[in-house]
Order: sequence, then structure tokens, then C-alpha cells
Amino acid sequence: MFYIIGLGLCDEKDITVRGLEAVKGSSRVYLEAYTSILMVQKEKLEAFYGKELIVADRDMVETQSDDILKDADKDDISLLVVGDPYGATTHTDIVLRARALKIPTRVIHNASIMNAIGACGLQLYNFGQTVSLVFFTENWRPDSFYDRVKENADLGMHTLVLLDIKVKEQSEENLARGRKIYEPPRYMSIPTAVSQLIEVEEKRQSGTLNADSTLAIGLSRVGGGSEERIVAGTLAELLAAPTEAFGEPLHSLVIVGKRLHHLEVEYAESFAVNRETWRDVARRVYGCSLD
Repeated sequence: MFYIIGLGLCDEKDITVRGLEAVKGSSRVYLEAYTSILMVQKEKLEAFYGKELIVADRDMVETQSDDILKDADKDDISLLVVGDPYGATTHTDIVLRARALKIPTRVIHNASIMNAIGACGLQLYNFGQTVSLVFFTENWRPDSFYDRVKENADLGMHTLVLLDIKVKEQSEENLARGRKIYEPPRYMSIPTAVSQLIEVEEKRQSGTLNADSTLAIGLSRVGGGSEERIVAGTLAELLAAPTEAFGEPLHSLVIVGKRLHHLEVEYAESFAVNRETWRDVARRVYGCSLD
């Protein structure tokens, strides 16, 4: 059996009982380590699970999946992923490869940012399409995500923006020269994300991401207890907030849609940089009726 097991969002204790049983019964256990990260080191997971973990980087998962799936038709093999297994298309792809090889598969679900984002007070059924935001470079500043954000905004829906992480990435020079030298990990922060959003708005000029009248909520380490941070405000307020206000990575961002309910406003108000501004924009720009 080939298991894909969600680990949840925080630490070694977030795995489900069913998932832990599958891990303990597996002859090989891989830890997928590039679509997201947990808040603890691999060694702590190994101690809690009682199993040695084989780190599976992007290259292994995407180009060497046959190695991962080897003997899974006879033995139990597990692939551990942060969050929920179907939070990334990569995991869907490896399930399809297993099925093509007639290997039985089982997915064990867990919490992911896609549902835990409700911690900010916005109602999940008011979210539209989720988008990803990559680090801009000098020569590559993609803005196709803006179209999805605008579609959501036109429907009044909230947008979850997943921020880029760079783990085991090569520089263009090292990649061109075939040198297996990797850059230090990088995790996009809320201020960097907001800065890029505002840059694209200045280019597109549809008003979808107006810095002073668009409400947004930044979150970090969701599910991490005392390490969790939630900060709400206009895009301009989030951009001006000190970096330390957002806590440690990973960060996520929500762009608030115009179908904003007064209960959402009231819940998220406790996270606001400035409560008066939060309520004023919600009332004046979003048309939300507040007492």
C-alpha cells in the first residue's frame, strides 16, 4: 500500500492516529520537504514516530517517483506531507503514477491552511479561488495571479494568497553550470507580498488592490499556538507595520472581498492594526452595516 499522509500545520503531534499507525507499519517513510514546512526539525518527527524519515526534495518527488513507489505493491510505503495531501498538485500527480502502476493507494487527511485560514474570522464559504504569489526577480515579475484576484473581487469573495517558499533552490548560474549548489532557504513575508501586490496594482490600475481601501489579513504559523500571529488592516497599513509584527514563517495573506459580513468585521477587528480604520473602511468602502 502507498500511503500519502497529511501531517497538519504545526509539529509532530498534529499527525492523526490513523496516520501514525500507517507510519509505524511502513517499511519506508518519506518526508516531502519543499511544498511546505513544519515548525519542527526532522529529528523531532523521527523521535515521535519511531521511524527514520527519508527527505524527499522536489527532484525526488517530481522526477524520481519510481524510487519512492518501489515495492509499494508488496510493502507499505508512506509519503508524509505538511498540511493535507491534496493541498498541492504534486501529490495528486504521484497518486496517479501509483495507480498507473496498479499500486493500491490510501490518502490520510489532515488540517491545512485551506481550512485553518478561518482562524482570521473570515467565513470559509466566502472564499473564492486561491492564488500563489512568487518572489519577483529582476527579470521575472509575473502578474497572472491578479486576474484571479480580480475575478474573486468582482464576485465579492475573499482571496487566500499562498506566499512563495524557496527550499533547495539553485541560482541561475549554478543551474546553468550544472552545479549542485543550493541557495539558503527563503520564505516570503507579508510586507514583501503586499509590496508586490501594490506594484502589480500600479501596473494594472483596475482598483482591485487599492492600498488605502483594500482590507487584508496577514497570518503566520497558523495552528502554532503561542507562535501564531494574525494582523489585519488595509494593504497600506500592513506594508507599514514592523516586520516582527507578523512573526516567524510561514506567512499567508487574505485579501478581503466586498461580501464582507459584519460578524467577520467584528471577529477580525481584534487583530486590526487600527480598529477605527478597520471599521471605517469596512463601513465606507465595503458597505458593511455596523452598530
